[in-house]
This record gives sequence, structure tokens and C-alpha cells, in this order.
Amino acid sequence: MNNSGTTIFDSWHPFVPLAFFASVIVLSMAVFQPVFIAISFIGALASSIAIRGWKTTVKSLRWQLPLIVLIVLFNPLFSSLGSTVLFTVGPFTMYAESLVYGICMGVMLVSMLLWFVTASSVLSSSKVMALFGKRIPVLSLMMSMIARLTPLYVRRGREISTVDSACTASGRKKASVVAQAAKRSTVLMSWSMEDSLETSDAMRARGFGASHTRTSYARYRFRLRDGIVSVVLLVLVVCCAFLAWTAASQYRFYPTMPMLRIWWGYIPYIVLVLIPTFLSIKEGIRWMR
Repeated sequence: MNNSGTTIFDSWHPFVPLAFFASVIVLSMAVFQPVFIAISFIGALASSIAIRGWKTTVKSLRWQLPLIVLIVLFNPLFSSLGSTVLFTVGPFTMYAESLVYGICMGVMLVSMLLWFVTASSVLSSSKVMALFGKRIPVLSLMMSMIARLTPLYVRRGREISTVDSACTASGRKKASVVAQAAKRSTVLMSWSMEDSLETSDAMRARGFGASHTRTSYARYRFRLRDGIVSVVLLVLVVCCAFLAWTAASQYRFYPTMPMLRIWWGYIPYIVLVLIPTFLSIKEGIRWMR
């Protein structure tokens, strides 16, 4: 994303990025195989850097990477299985299979978080409304409002915390952390409920819900290149789904893990998840000319 807030998908119809992110998210959740999980993580990381910038991506990884460590540490407590013993601490035995399984779970979770955050950066509320506003206006409005309210409530929470911290009246007892958090949450909930009532009244005054369908100004046109890219994306996704199913059905973590080998079937999935990176590189080369 550049300084103006535009992304590499802005020149395309919103259906193209929606189809892309929906495909990679479904494949990332459905395929539990180490190589495909690693490819998904690398693609999600590269796409996040290409769209959101490396500073924002690194800032989000500061709490996402420790999540992998927590999952790796807690997985042997609930799934202490395998045949390759690494070490034993008291009643707990660490197996190589449980360790790799926990790493794969953590990496897959972080990959999903990166894909969802990157998708929310590309699919703005106006694009969601343009895609689904005419057919399912309630659902599209709900999705766009969720995308808007999440950062709004975070910003309001910080504002409430700042104002509360600035209140240093004399004689005031220092409240506990739990009491402060409860008070700030109550203020945020009251503020949000009042704002929702005002929004509801404004929507009712403007005639929302008076008809099953609604008209909208759609500035997005589905052009020929959007159709061609959609067909190519569909073929690539079907190919990746078949190859991923083949690889995942032949791999088991327990009781022993088979040896991973170099396979040409990983190449289509690599191409799929790196599409935003390729577009970013192409745009960078074009601007350098």
C-alpha cells in the first residue's frame, strides 16, 4: 500500500480480490500438510508486505509469532503422541511428531490472521457494498459495518484510556487494573450503544429496509481482463485443490511422519499465493521506468 492508501488491487473489479482471498483462505484452512502450510505462510507474509507495507506487517508479527511458541508449548500437553522421543520432563514426554504438529498449527493460525488482515485492507466497505449491496443488502451492510467498527472501537478505546489516565484529581484512590478495565469497557459499551441507536434512526429516516432490493452507484465495471483473470484463477484454484488433496491424503503426523520430498505439485500453489507479490513487483518495475 502506498502513501495515498491505494493497493495493487484497486485497478481490478472487487470480485477478483474477493475470489483470490476466499480461495487462499479456504485452501489454507483445509490443507494440513507441512509444505503447503509453509507456502501459505510465506505467501501471506509476502502479500502483507506488498499490500500493507513491511512496517505494519512487522508490527503485527510482534504478537503473532509468540502465538506460535505458545501453541508449540501447549500442544504436547493435550496431544502427547508420536514415536520419536525428544526428551522427558517429569510426567511429560516431548515427541518429534507432537512438536511438528504444534508448529504447523501455530504457523497455519498466523497465516490465516495475515490473510484475513490483508484481505480487509483490500476489500473496503465500498467494495463489499458494490458486490453484495443489490442482492443481499443486509448482509453486505453488516460486513461493511463490522470492517468499519472494529478499528473504530479500538480507536475509541484508546481515547477513553487516555482521558481516564489524565484524570488525576486529588484524593482519588488508585483503582486496580481490573476495575479500570471494567470501567473503560462500560464507557465504551455505552458510547457504542448510543451511537448504534443514532445510526439506526438515521438509517430508518433514509428509508433503509423499505424495499427488498436497493439501487446503488457502482463505479466498478467488470471488464474483459477481469473475466480472463477470474477464469485463470478458477483453473489455478481447482488444480491447487486437487494437488493439495493428493499431498494431504498421503501425509500423516502420527504415529510416524513420512519423509518430505521435492514435488512439482507445490509449484501451482506457490504461484497462487504469490500473485499479490508478483503484481507488486510488476507495479514497482512500471513506476521505475
